Amino acid sequence: MTLLDSDVWSKRFFSDGWRDATHEQPVTEPATGSQLGTVGLAAPEDVGRAAVRAAGAQRAWAATSPQARAAVLRRAGELFTEHAAEIEEWLVREAGSVRAKAGSEVRLAIGECFECAALPTHPQGEVLTSEDVRWSLARRRPAGVVSVIAPFNFPLILGLRSVAPALALGNSVLLKPDPRTAVSGGVVIARVFEEAGLPSGVLHLLPGDGSVGQAVVEAPEVRVVSFTGSTPVGRAIGERAGRLLKRAHLELGGNNALVVLEGADVNAAASAGAFGSYLHQGQICMTTGRHLVHESLLAEYTAALAAKAAALPVGDPAREDVALGPIIDRRQLERVHGIVTASVAAGATLAAGGEIVGAGYRATVLSGVTTDMPAWREEIFGPVAPVLGFSTLEEAARIVDDCEFGLSVGILGDVGTAMKLADRIDSGKIHINEQTVGDEPNAPFGGVKASGTGSRFGGAAANVEAFTETQWVTVRPDIADYPF
Repeated sequence: MTLLDSDVWSKRFFSDGWRDATHEQPVTEPATGSQLGTVGLAAPEDVGRAAVRAAGAQRAWAATSPQARAAVLRRAGELFTEHAAEIEEWLVREAGSVRAKAGSEVRLAIGECFECAALPTHPQGEVLTSEDVRWSLARRRPAGVVSVIAPFNFPLILGLRSVAPALALGNSVLLKPDPRTAVSGGVVIARVFEEAGLPSGVLHLLPGDGSVGQAVVEAPEVRVVSFTGSTPVGRAIGERAGRLLKRAHLELGGNNALVVLEGADVNAAASAGAFGSYLHQGQICMTTGRHLVHESLLAEYTAALAAKAAALPVGDPAREDVALGPIIDRRQLERVHGIVTASVAAGATLAAGGEIVGAGYRATVLSGVTTDMPAWREEIFGPVAPVLGFSTLEEAARIVDDCEFGLSVGILGDVGTAMKLADRIDSGKIHINEQTVGDEPNAPFGGVKASGTGSRFGGAAANVEAFTETQWVTVRPDIADYPF
């Protein structure tokens, strides 16, 4: 039997084992519309039962020795390695990933598990000074039950980067993947940890619609909500969590700028820009959504980027060697095209692309863009690169920050000049001489402004902060004297 044998998970969800679901949904291949299987959907009442069970199982899991918890995480990393080809195939067919992106995502998952295997033995607090005759300690304890809500675009890693550290630190988890990628973003994770020896009841897989998302936020047992997705949904989750006095870690949208400085290598910059805008069809929160180019290089850069875009084939990544696969569904495909056509109608020029190809969209370059056009102002979530010129560093800083989002910025060119610009920009991540898309398991990840609530994932410090609570503990040698 393979890791993802459909006899195990078909028409089921995972909660104390694989349970028959009362509702189900076809697993659809976006490139062809073919049905790949049938996933079971949870209902709000299933979430309620899972949350109660997770709260009970969490206490025993938190009491498990650090090395035993670490062993589960290490074994999970080994299983991702052993079953990489099978998992990659699901990412290609269910999520529309090109093979290089699918391979990269699985490698990130492997790294995430091994990185998180060190968390159980990471320092869990600090010794404080005290004015009294006592020991004073601040120790970190598991938060309890953590709900993880993950999106469709990088379904495996964007769920796992919260699931793995939360489990490593002694929490139990309710995982709600996007129903469009419930296998590669849900079943894969549940099966890996099931086979890795995670005790029953600690991890629950609960695919479903918005009512299930609401339930995993509102369940009384849940103390932390970790959400990756759109800014409008993130605002609603943050508001609801706030009313319920729960912590919400929100990693939201982005409209990320790539700044090409005067004197930069144009061909190298265009290569970076193309990668940043077109990887996974631009369906990444860190996608390069705005190309801001010094006026002395604007025409040359636009032409080079357009040439690269025109050379990128679009098609079905499961059956063809393509650079761009399908957009996740028809609604999003038409939205991308609508933003492009509206911008052209407003005066932008198509330098490349601008057309639907089957279930995909050609790599697109827009020149003659102004800052009030939809292609510049909105997060497109498609393979569209609007290009705009600037003259001074001050102007570049102003244009970059004139955006509701603040997730990632790339600056290409002279390092000293880039450093000066970086100090003026409000962004969760800044990459000098790299494009805007980048992630490593040991690096803090997050954005500011409408991009979220800061770095709440990645690296020991951010993960411990995200998935534990601080408890103050004092110890005296004898019972203290009190004046009552």
